[in-house]
Amino acid sequence: MLRGTDTNGSLYIAWEQPGGFKRAWVQHRTGEKDWAQTGRYLNVARTEKIDGGPSGNATDFPIDNGLPDEQVLEAFVAAVCAITGCKLP
Repeated sequence: MLRGTDTNGSLYIAWEQPGGFKRAWVQHRTGEKDWAQTGRYLNVARTEKIDGGPSGNATDFPIDNGLPDEQVLEAFVAAVCAITGCKLP
């Protein structure tokens, strides 16, 4: 698992799933890009390697709670891994 901040300043977690890698990050949006009017979105996409950027289209989920970005990411990744059977280090 890899944690960091991307070039846009968004926190992310990247991890290995069977057959590939995933990256989840929290994106802050304003104006017309804030389509759900929540200000924050959880994004997830596949990556070619653990330290690579997103490959393909990301799926976004509006975040409408007061949890810090890091806690949102940790909860999301833990839930996805629990459901899919992926073991986190």
